Amino acid sequence: MGAACRFGLKNRRGFTLIELMVVLAIIALGTAVVSLALPDGDRNALARDGARLAALLESARAQSRVAGVPVQWRPTAGGFAFDGLPATAPPLPTGWLDARTHALGNAPVTLGPDPIVPAQAIVLQLAGSATPPLRVATDGLRPFGVEAIQQ
Repeated sequence: MGAACRFGLKNRRGFTLIELMVVLAIIALGTAVVSLALPDGDRNALARDGARLAALLESARAQSRVAGVPVQWRPTAGGFAFDGLPATAPPLPTGWLDARTHALGNAPVTLGPDPIVPAQAIVLQLAGSATPPLRVATDGLRPFGVEAIQQ
């Protein structure tokens, strides 16, 4: 009798079912953790466009108050436009960071020159994405901010 048989080791081949199940469970757990840790690219892109738009609206609102002229924001086919900015003011960007971003509806937003403007909101959405839309809004007194829309 060989040495392997004396010590209880027979010619084992392959893995047991339990060993395979444990390895598969570890792989599944690792995959789940990695997928939860990865950021949602569409959600981040929309949030960046929303935060940028809020900052641009506040900038245009400040320029409107300084110059004493009304300024309006309106969506366009490829982005948005600010109408009524003083000629001496530096031009503001008129395009989205992500080409898929668009504003829902077409109502213009009035940004001044009065210190208190009516409550206004712009809803942003990514075309072809399941990402929920965002609101860039003000109550008229506070600065524009980005809010998630509860569905």
